[in-house]
Amino acid sequence: MIATEPVLSATDNVFINCPFDAAYKPLFEALIFTISACQFRARSALEIDDGSQTRLEKIYQIVAECRYGIHDLSRTELNAETGLPRFNMPLELGIFLGAKRFGDDGQRHKRALLLDREAFRYQRFISDLAGADIQTHDNHPETAIGVVRDWLANVSRRRLPGTGILLRLHHEFRADLPAIATRLGLVPEAIPFVDFEHILLEWLARATNV
Repeated sequence: MIATEPVLSATDNVFINCPFDAAYKPLFEALIFTISACQFRARSALEIDDGSQTRLEKIYQIVAECRYGIHDLSRTELNAETGLPRFNMPLELGIFLGAKRFGDDGQRHKRALLLDREAFRYQRFISDLAGADIQTHDNHPETAIGVVRDWLANVSRRRLPGTGILLRLHHEFRADLPAIATRLGLVPEAIPFVDFEHILLEWLARATNV
């Protein structure tokens, strides 16, 4: 069974902590697709556009509303302009783990999936995570779909569509997306997060006859 619309319960919310640049976009959209197709709701800092709220406050709010969190630590390269790495992803992981450790009973039920592009690479830049179970996606959206699907099935104990079904649906969705975006007056390469979610859920409803 595929979800037709987002659900608002914290037990269905999955926080995505990842890069937002063009190079990572195929992986980001694959994460959103898998979460949505498995009847969870993808949450991201990109969903809130409130000039009265700082980005960090947005992160606090979303983390508090999510039982699950996917944290991709694969982006450690130095910025070509500044010569410095980006620390947003480790910071947001720390916020999530802090909420789980020091929050109320609801927050202590949080579960996290840590992703990297290579096995054990994280030990060279976040040694405090030594011993943690980190999954790899090899920078391939298809691999990420399988990893996220299996993790969601494990931590939620729900019966979810198999990886083969998700891969087929993802391929079909990617083929249909440019025409859908153009019809809606959107640029296929730059669809805002909320619009992408709406398009995806409507497409899933039609594709799966829900």
